[in-house]
Amino acid sequence: MIKVIIVDDHPVVRRGLMQIIEKEPDMEIAGEAKNAGEFFSLLRKVNCTLVILDISLPDKNGFDVLKQLQYELPRLPVLILSVNSEDQYAVRFIKAGASGYLMKEAAPEELIKAIRKVNAGGKYVSASLAEKLVFHLDASDKPAHENLSDREFQILCLIVGGKSLKGIANELCISEKTVSTYRSRIQEKMKMSINSDLIHYASENHLI
Repeated sequence: MIKVIIVDDHPVVRRGLMQIIEKEPDMEIAGEAKNAGEFFSLLRKVNCTLVILDISLPDKNGFDVLKQLQYELPRLPVLILSVNSEDQYAVRFIKAGASGYLMKEAAPEELIKAIRKVNAGGKYVSASLAEKLVFHLDASDKPAHENLSDREFQILCLIVGGKSLKGIANELCISEKTVSTYRSRIQEKMKMSINSDLIHYASENHLI
């Protein structure tokens, strides 16, 4: 039996996923959580074989949740389910240890297929993402944003998405000064001096 924990802050999304999964005779819901704190508390109480994780949680970002899981339970398969396009986050999450990345707009049949493959020890990615992963094996020709750390890339996406320094600081639970420091590093690594340059770059590279 495939026992799934669903981690998403939207009740409607959790309910929809549960209805899809519970129709399968060899799958069941081990639990659900609306934030990272609730998830890790639940994880210590129930048996599960797979986690479906949204990357935007109110108390902790998906990268940090995945890193903690990799430290505590490195063999537990994690399927990322997100509204963010593959161009934004997919490659980074797969490289960070996720077993698969699926858009929330995917069909129910694709979700079930992804769960089965990930549960069996495989990796689940779309055909277009598979091409990107092959491309990223060639370190000599990477786009500028691939030189950023995961945190720098996350802050880049928030900046080009229109978030203020204060808004980013609140969302990531860090100080505005720290966000400003990250922004300076991002601009230096990408050789861009103002936000409009970053926004133009992000648009050309399908990050927004």
